[in-house]
Amino acid sequence: MKIGKQARRDAKDLYLACRREGVLDEGRVRQTVSQVLAAKPRNYLGTLAHFQRLVQLDIQRRTVRVENAVPTSDALMAEIRSSLTRLHGPGLDFQFFIKPELIGGLRIQVGSDVYDGTVKSRLAALENSF
Repeated sequence: MKIGKQARRDAKDLYLACRREGVLDEGRVRQTVSQVLAAKPRNYLGTLAHFQRLVQLDIQRRTVRVENAVPTSDALMAEIRSSLTRLHGPGLDFQFFIKPELIGGLRIQVGSDVYDGTVKSRLAALENSF
């Protein structure tokens, strides 16, 4: 479905209205979608489709994936949380994973940003340099 300019503008306005202190509020999103579905304004399907895309992008930007070769200590988890919250703002969703194939170090992905300090990536870079 092709989404028109007005539908994109309306979706962006809805998205901005659902944010509270820089963080997307799930309750407001649900309420907004319910209100739009009840009112059924002109081109509401295009507006809701683009609104859904904006919400999905926001969720991806706020998802943090931390991969470690060994179990992460509570102190390191707290330090990672505070550092990334300072860098990327509040409302981050942290997920911690153990991946032994990394050999050592951490790999942190925040949205599309990747901070890779693993031994595996350093060995791959060294291999490519030869």
